[in-house]
Amino acid sequence: MNIEITILSETPACECGNALTEGQTRCTKCLARDRWARKERARNRRNRRSETRRPPRGPRAAAAMGVSWT
Repeated sequence: MNIEITILSETPACECGNALTEGQTRCTKCLARDRWARKERARNRRNRRSETRRPPRGPRAAAAMGVSWT
């Protein structure tokens, strides 16, 4: 049984402090978190469009919505 102990200064680290293997710039946990955040922002942007849309203006639009002026 061989146990390799690496010195922290020699091992590249991710922004979260996780050790990286050769060729990696970010760990899988950080990549997954960023991917989830991008999907969540896109989903929120898609859902918000219907909320922020203004109702139509003018007398025709008011009549179509059932508003009476009398």
